[in-house]
Amino acid sequence: MDALTPPLLRQGVELAAFTTWKVGGPAEFFSEPESIEELQALLDWGRQQGLPLQLIGAGSNLLISDEGLSGLVVCCRHLQGAQLDNTSGVVDALAGEPLPTLARRAAKAGLAGLEWSVGIPGTVGGAVVMNAGAQGGCIADNLIKVTLLNPANGKRQVMTAAELDYGYRHSRLQGEPWVVLKAQFQLESGQSPKQVSQRTSTNLHKRTSTQPYQLPSCGSVFRNPEPQKAGRLIEALGLKGHRIGGAEVSKMHANFIVNTGAAQATEMDALIRYVQRCVADAHGLQLHPEVMRLGKFPGNPATAA
Repeated sequence: MDALTPPLLRQGVELAAFTTWKVGGPAEFFSEPESIEELQALLDWGRQQGLPLQLIGAGSNLLISDEGLSGLVVCCRHLQGAQLDNTSGVVDALAGEPLPTLARRAAKAGLAGLEWSVGIPGTVGGAVVMNAGAQGGCIADNLIKVTLLNPANGKRQVMTAAELDYGYRHSRLQGEPWVVLKAQFQLESGQSPKQVSQRTSTNLHKRTSTQPYQLPSCGSVFRNPEPQKAGRLIEALGLKGHRIGGAEVSKMHANFIVNTGAAQATEMDALIRYVQRCVADAHGLQLHPEVMRLGKFPGNPATAA
């Protein structure tokens, strides 16, 4: 720890404060770098110490164990910044840039293509990894390339969108140890800022009026088993309002599980599995979570997604 001094590196930080579900135990080592150079130094230190690494962004798609995480946890939410070219429509954004902020900036600049993302409580980095999407759009639609860092050797690499094997809420980055540093997007320039901003605001209103933004959640819990919708399947089984401890299937939208006040990660996990069993028994369908589990859970002793 000599090369890194507080507050850059801390120990025993409770991770509940860094997830939108507001659950999760402590990190063995924790840091929030404010530049790519600080991030690089942290990853180099972690590699030298032989520590397992876990990166998080806005924490909107994570379920972290109540026992916490061993090794080095790096939160990239302060790696913010974006450059927008109003003429070409090219946008360069750092990994920690919040999607809603980027969507609003693009709209004000008359750049179309990110209106769908304004209600997603995530960062550019997390969205690139998960191929985040909503309202019929997704990250892969506009991504040109992404700059990555290999924590195993500290080397950087640029990959195009075509190389990332994008699918529905999927990319090859979910199974490989690359760290997203920044991403480049191609948006449609020359649009009316007023009209793009209006579409963006309409999308946000639709999400906030139909989804439980008043309580901590992770966003949509399950991928849709196309052509069916996970929320409709869950609601049809009468599971809205079903609780395990402080975890509840939202009464507003059945594909959301909310923290009613003092939920534990184990309760969130148990409710996810209960809903999966109910849908499987009723319809023979296996719902796959969008949320990533990190750490130890009952019946799942190893870290898993």
